[in-house]
Amino acid sequence: MLMRSLKPPELINGTRCVVVNCSPNVAEVEITVGAHKGKRHFIPRIPVEPTDTQLPFKFQRSQLPLRPCFAMTINKAQGLTLKCEELNVRQHVFTHVMLYVALLRIKG
Repeated sequence: MLMRSLKPPELINGTRCVVVNCSPNVAEVEITVGAHKGKRHFIPRIPVEPTDTQLPFKFQRSQLPLRPCFAMTINKAQGLTLKCEELNVRQHVFTHVMLYVALLRIKG
C-alpha cells in the first residue's frame, strides 16, 4: 500500500499495488485496483527528517513510501469495490456508519 500521495490521481495515499521490481533507490509497482489498474510506476526513495526538535543534531534517512498490506482499516476501504472481504469485529466498531461503509464495499 502506498503511504503518500505522489502523482494524483493515480498514485495517492492508500493505493494498493504489487512491487514488480525493487532496486536500492527505486521500486517498480503495478496498481492492482481502481481506474488505473495495471499501470506501472516507479516509486523513488523519499528523504525523511524527524520532526522531533529536542535532538541536538539533524539527520535524514530515505525510505520507500510503501507498506506491506495484508489488511486495511475501514477508512482505507472507503470508496473501494471488493469481490469479497473479511471483517474482524471482535472489538466494537467505532460507529454504526463505519460498519455500514465496510459492508457496502462488497460487490453484489
